[in-house]
Amino acid sequence: MAYQHILVTKIKGVGRIQLDRPDVLNALNLALMDELVHALNEMERDDEVGCILLCGNEHAFAAGADIFEMLDATTTDLLVQDQFSAWDRLSEVKKPMIAAVSGMALGGGCELAMACDLILAAEGSSFGQPEINLGVMPGAGGTQRLVRSVGKAKAMEMVLLGRPITAQEAYRLGLINEVVPAHQLEEEAMKWAQRLANKAPLAVRLAKESILKSMESTLAEGLDFEQKCFYLLFATEDQKEGMRAFVEKRRPHFHGK
Repeated sequence: MAYQHILVTKIKGVGRIQLDRPDVLNALNLALMDELVHALNEMERDDEVGCILLCGNEHAFAAGADIFEMLDATTTDLLVQDQFSAWDRLSEVKKPMIAAVSGMALGGGCELAMACDLILAAEGSSFGQPEINLGVMPGAGGTQRLVRSVGKAKAMEMVLLGRPITAQEAYRLGLINEVVPAHQLEEEAMKWAQRLANKAPLAVRLAKESILKSMESTLAEGLDFEQKCFYLLFATEDQKEGMRAFVEKRRPHFHGK
């Protein structure tokens, strides 16, 4: 598939997807989201990809949804278009995803970053859910993932007042994993992604699923799920390789089996 709104590359086990609508600060329209889902599906099937890195450009990760596309939309239009089907697919990605945020991550851009598993941000970048200023509200996870990351009080402030926060504040609140100088963002994010890509794929997948499970289950249910995943990994070749490598004091070589 020839992409018009994203750039896709593969580097040492990392599938890199760059949002590429610079003239509109990477505003998220339906065509871009469809391309993003197609690229993610391809990377899910690619055994050479161990981690997915999602980024924008130096000015914007994504400044939000494409307002011009929604300006005259009706409720029926949104239902027929199945407006959020692509966003639902993001929640189903099994491989780890890292967002590298530079510039603005607002509205849908903030929601897209939060749909990833790890977020690195450049100094000077910002995060926010300003939809209230347009007479609407977040619809792709902004009211759900945000409160789980920063708590009710701060989520209420960001959503109801539409106030963005800096990368440093996002880090203090636990929304993101690290703040780095802007000129180091790509290099640092790639280091994180390649470290993940070198881990045992099945262990990473089940660990990710267990952590996500904890967000929507009781402690007892989560512990039961975690234990079953732990047992399951002892049926893999990677478990044997990882433990043998530890005993033999060498680096393990995982193959996702």
